Amino acid sequence: MVQRELKIRYKNSALGFFWSMLNPLITVLVMSFVFQNFLSNGVPSATAYILAAYLPFTFFQLCLMDSAQTILTALPLIRKIYFPREILPIASVISNFIHLLLALVMFVIYMLAVYIIHPGQWPFQATSVFLPVLLLINFCLSLGLSFYISAFNTFYEDVKYIVGVMTYLMFFLCPILYFEERVANSPLNQAWGGKIYMFMNANPVFALSNAYRKILIAPQKIMVDKVLVDPLPLDWRYVAWAAFVSVAILISGYSTFNRLKWKFVERP
Repeated sequence: MVQRELKIRYKNSALGFFWSMLNPLITVLVMSFVFQNFLSNGVPSATAYILAAYLPFTFFQLCLMDSAQTILTALPLIRKIYFPREILPIASVISNFIHLLLALVMFVIYMLAVYIIHPGQWPFQATSVFLPVLLLINFCLSLGLSFYISAFNTFYEDVKYIVGVMTYLMFFLCPILYFEERVANSPLNQAWGGKIYMFMNANPVFALSNAYRKILIAPQKIMVDKVLVDPLPLDWRYVAWAAFVSVAILISGYSTFNRLKWKFVERP
């Protein structure tokens, strides 16, 4: 099923899996051009900082959007023979995960190319060894939500539209185009005694997006209100919270899917 998903996605495509990197790379280059020239954020390597958080978020987004159709697409097969229904959302998530890994390889190549062209600070750091931990947490979160979405969307197709809106809003509520230092030093957060920053980190996607950036790229000072501020260290408490929430969603999502999967054949 995973092999089938991988073949279908880029069937008759000349570039194949390179689209996994090309799409986000073009998007980030445009974003970087706009931010550096019109909305200066004071970060020389803004493209790399955005890309480090954008690639994992794209994986999360694609998993949720693709999972909405996994059961509906396979309904004719489900009605003919028995097989574990959970294979369908699992295969969809794994195929997207493979594309994320390939995109991360291209990300490393991109960073090395930039370093060779513009020598300076080494772009990577020792904390990159924690990347598998973040990938595992991200995988659990995406798979758990995919179980929920694939099951509910089978009976209520409004779910896929809700998911589309929610992932769109999530993109702006997570530190992808901006930095957590801006949230922590914002007047709103300071007026509420830091509770806004804590509340946003309670979102596992926010915590993971920030963690990817922190472990992959060497820290730099961030421009906030025309003042350079020191980068905040990665708070592993929020990563641990994201791991706890992700595992809980995975367990409850699979349980819900397992309870509803016997009713899939009853769908008119």
